[in-house]
Amino acid sequence: MSKKRLVEGIDYYIENGFYVFTEKYLRERGYCCKSGCRHCPYGYKKG
Repeated sequence: MSKKRLVEGIDYYIENGFYVFTEKYLRERGYCCKSGCRHCPYGYKKG
């Protein structure tokens, strides 16, 4: 099984040393991890 390589600027970007996944990447991943991702396409907001 081959894994797709992540592309900086398309799948993620780096902000203050942290990787931030884009909405495109999170949507293609296919599920919500319930971590409160900044660009969550599933509407999850961490309380």
